[in-house]
Amino acid sequence: MASVVVLRPAQPEPQVLLLRRAGSYLHGVWSYVAGHLEAGEALWQCALRELVEETGLRPRALYSADCCEQFYDAQNDCVQLVPAFVAMLEADASVRLNHEHDAFRWLGFTAALPELPFDGQRELFARVRREFVERTPPASLRLPLPASH
Repeated sequence: MASVVVLRPAQPEPQVLLLRRAGSYLHGVWSYVAGHLEAGEALWQCALRELVEETGLRPRALYSADCCEQFYDAQNDCVQLVPAFVAMLEADASVRLNHEHDAFRWLGFTAALPELPFDGQRELFARVRREFVERTPPASLRLPLPASH
């Protein structure tokens, strides 16, 4: 699995994308892009593919968030360790949802945090705000995007 926090420039603060889940798993919950690894894929490639599949968005930059979400997956009775990524978009990026989500919202971090139901999600957003909005992320975290993305 991989997760992607999506950012776009806005005033007075950058905005983050929230997606409302439409399927039976976590139905109606606001979250962000996430998905499962396919055979032969690198985790960053999974993040980029899931971003395009779920939202139609193509980032101008993709970063490792330099952290992993960790949570207990009761359905599969295991602990999931999910690397997180940050996708930077242009201000006018247009979202096209697939069947996995039925709504989206662009919110500032202050408004987005209370919408996330899980502490791990809120911790990830707080980290992204601190390390990718309040600071310039290190170039070493930036991932190469394929020319055809």
